[in-house]
This record gives sequence, structure tokens and C-alpha cells, in this order.
Amino acid sequence: MGRGNGIVWEKDEIQANRHTIILMQSSPNRATRTFMDYDSISQAMDGICGLYERKLKEINPTIQNITYDISDLYNFIDGLADLSALIFDHSIQAFLPYDRLWIKQRMFQHLKRLASS
Repeated sequence: MGRGNGIVWEKDEIQANRHTIILMQSSPNRATRTFMDYDSISQAMDGICGLYERKLKEINPTIQNITYDISDLYNFIDGLADLSALIFDHSIQAFLPYDRLWIKQRMFQHLKRLASS
């Protein structure tokens, strides 16, 4: 836990509010490289889910309510040519790189937290 100005924060809370850049390449074609910029890790996880949901709607335009589970989302993530994250670390004033596996682990934690709230 961290402390500041009489406020106590859980470690996850501090971790979550960190500038996050998602680097993505959707196919082997280098022209598909892009990035998405978020204020927090949580927003970045929501952004990746949003990408997958838009793809599902694109593939299934006539279906009103599309459902998926974590394995479907993992398959989407694994199907991308490249996916990584750069997370700002205030202690060193620099971005640290995280790989696809880390993103999948954080996604699981994020969705688990959403499901329990």
C-alpha cells in the first residue's frame, strides 16, 4: 500500500493509474502497426476489449447481443501479429515494456474485477 496526504491507496490502484500505450500490429503487414494511448492500465484493457467487440460486430452485423468468454478474447489477442504495452513508471520517469502474456494476465485480472463489482 502507498500513502500520501493521509490517503491510503492499494497497490493495484496506484498501478492502474499509469499512462499506458498499447502497441499493436493486426497482421504481418507492417502498415497495420498502430498505437492506442490511455490514462490507465484499466482503460487500456477496456480498449482492447472494445477492439475485439468491434471486430465481432463487424463479422456478425445481424446479431444484436454478442457474447464471448475469456478464451475467445485470448484467441483474438494471440491472433494479432504483435501486441505489447508500454507502462509509465513514475519511480524511474520512463516507460517499461510488457509483452502479450502480461497483457493477457492483466486482462484476466481486469475482467475478474469487473465481474465482481
